[in-house]
Amino acid sequence: MNVRLEPGEAAPDFTLATDTGDTLTLSSLQGRKVILYAYPRAMTPGCTKEACDFRDSLASLQAAGYAVLGISPDEPAALAKFVENDGLTFPLLSDPEHKVLEEYGAWGEKKNYGRTIQGVIRSTFVIDESGAIELAQYNVKATGHVARLKKALGLD
Repeated sequence: MNVRLEPGEAAPDFTLATDTGDTLTLSSLQGRKVILYAYPRAMTPGCTKEACDFRDSLASLQAAGYAVLGISPDEPAALAKFVENDGLTFPLLSDPEHKVLEEYGAWGEKKNYGRTIQGVIRSTFVIDESGAIELAQYNVKATGHVARLKKALGLD
């Protein structure tokens, strides 16, 4: 059974490699609001659509005080290519052992073309300035997700 994070719970801290090869630690962003979204794989159609939606909404999200981070099991080199191909302007995090994805409940059984597989459950987490979960959304649809998220955050 998967863990599901609930509003008010502490967001699990982590340190992961980014698309640039540097590391990023969640707790280093304390004092800022963070949107962490989990996606299955760089450069696939749905993940590209979602990443480009975040890219295109980044200015309004940042103006509202949010930092955006993407997380997937991809290695940093694949993430760097994704950033370059699509002009992404926010950090992508590499979690190849899916340890952080599991801590957030964003890894587990899912249906893919009628088959049950283990993988990333497309999810989004909003973390407040004190490091607590403000919003946890699981099994989100890539298309239109950012617009729905902005509405849920009162940013539309």
